[in-house]
Amino acid sequence: MAPHIYHAERLDHFMARVNAQYYAETPFLSDFITAPEISQVFGELLGAWAITVWQGMGSPAKIILAEAGPGRGTLMADALRVITRQAPAMAQALSVHLVETSPRLRQVQAEILHPYAQPVWHKHVDDIPAGPMILLANEFLDALPVRQFIQTNTGWHEHYVANKTLELISCAPPILPDSRILEPNTVVEVCEQAQHIVRDLAHRFAHSPGVALFIDYGHDTNSTGDSLQALRHARPTHPLKAEEGEADLTTHVDFTALLAVARKAEAATYGTENQGDFLQHLGIMERTEQLAGQASPQDAAMLRSAANRLVAPEKMGHLFKVMAMASPTLPTPPGFTKGPVA
Repeated sequence: MAPHIYHAERLDHFMARVNAQYYAETPFLSDFITAPEISQVFGELLGAWAITVWQGMGSPAKIILAEAGPGRGTLMADALRVITRQAPAMAQALSVHLVETSPRLRQVQAEILHPYAQPVWHKHVDDIPAGPMILLANEFLDALPVRQFIQTNTGWHEHYVANKTLELISCAPPILPDSRILEPNTVVEVCEQAQHIVRDLAHRFAHSPGVALFIDYGHDTNSTGDSLQALRHARPTHPLKAEEGEADLTTHVDFTALLAVARKAEAATYGTENQGDFLQHLGIMERTEQLAGQASPQDAAMLRSAANRLVAPEKMGHLFKVMAMASPTLPTPPGFTKGPVA
């Protein structure tokens, strides 16, 4: 085996290390703006969504409301404001749990959530304690590390990072949860951590009522290819050449694989839906107009523009996908036009 392998780092290990440093040292995540920051209506709709899901569970006396990758805490704050106002019984029943590793971001989240709850933080989704749970995850999966494989005329190889470039190291064929055909000379991305999270949630939901909602940019086809990208100072940059900890590395989420994992673990699965369709089913335009009617003309225009950015097909409406997984006995969550996928 070539000597340089000992100085190379597997791509997913590189991604995990670089992103951990980035999130630890960039408290306000200035390189990107997520949907909750674009419009308060996004988080409000997910709060109303959670109320309906809780009611569908039979309104349990204790419910965990969790978020994975809560960023600044904006989504959870908007959701809790709606829950407190519209469903005080649920507000009394819930405890807030956040999956967040960055101490700086935990501090920001504690401040914004102070009026509504005292959150409990965890490093991993599977650290959340037992009990009925509703989990929200917006732009969480895309930052999880992936492995990249490629089949050449000399067999299967995997991408390693060495000297800020990718190198191919011979390996066994990748194992995928779905039946896609792997084309030669095409990169195949496998996010083992995301699959592990989905599998664990499915096993949890088999024994305890639960629903998880994932919203992220990605694809729901059997497509393959290299989707690794990076943002530095709000601009695209080479994923391997930015100084470590200065760029946010992401990939497109493979929803096809995650849905297959959830179904194999016997969870009920829903979606994917385009984000634009999902939000419109939940009433984003109606709520936006309600707020716009109480705002100045300038603020009303900003509200409408923000809603359009979230739902328009040429903006975030089609690029972002939505999937849910749930205990098999629970009703179809709001926003999904079809029942569970067989």
